[in-house]
Amino acid sequence: MKNGILFGGVALATIISGFFFCSPYKKKIVMIGHRGYSSKYMENTEQAFIAAAKHGSRGIETDVRITKDGKLVLSHNASVKLADGRTMKVEDCSLEELTSSPLKKKAGKRGGDAFLCTFERYLEICREYDLIAFIELKGEFPDEKIKEAFALAEEKHDLSKCSLQSFELRNLDKAHAMFPGLNIMLTYEENDDGWRECIEKGYDIDIDYRFISRKILRAFHERGLKVGVWTANDFFTLSRLRWYDLDYIESDVF
Repeated sequence: MKNGILFGGVALATIISGFFFCSPYKKKIVMIGHRGYSSKYMENTEQAFIAAAKHGSRGIETDVRITKDGKLVLSHNASVKLADGRTMKVEDCSLEELTSSPLKKKAGKRGGDAFLCTFERYLEICREYDLIAFIELKGEFPDEKIKEAFALAEEKHDLSKCSLQSFELRNLDKAHAMFPGLNIMLTYEENDDGWRECIEKGYDIDIDYRFISRKILRAFHERGLKVGVWTANDFFTLSRLRWYDLDYIESDVF
């Protein structure tokens, strides 16, 4: 009787684990570390990027801003908090000022002191670990800075492994005109028909996972375009999304 109960329990566990982990699609979904391995390390830092690569991510997403002296650095927020107590707005400070102290470490984060990371260093890490680079430009980016950013990506990494992301189609249009070989990806969160224009332009899409649908997936894949979702972090969401025929999943925890 005990053996029967044990066998039944193992069988049930196998079925449940198969449902959650075994996608019906043969294509392997590419996992993208959102701002690196940001659930464990300070986001958008060298430590987070390297940890994401070693943890198994096949790409890393980041946010690029311009300093007062024209340097390209990585920060999701317009301001950064430093360990010495200062809060500094990226566009109002030089790279030297922004890296004069480590970043203020958030509770529970691993690693030692982490400094603001440059875009160049991010690209070097992507090349070293052969990672896909998801790049979102934050704030005001004049044409010459867009050219500078992706000329650097071409030099330091591989433009075919880089995807520019933006909520604004006009920003994507400008970059596409400058770099026809650059992958272009609309960042999308509204549950409306705006994605149709994206298809017409031939751009990929990265959708808030709450708004993904098989209709949208099918429409993009029929045109040979790729679909990603952001930012899926809990077990059940990740498990459910594996049942979609997605190309990418961005996550803080993978």
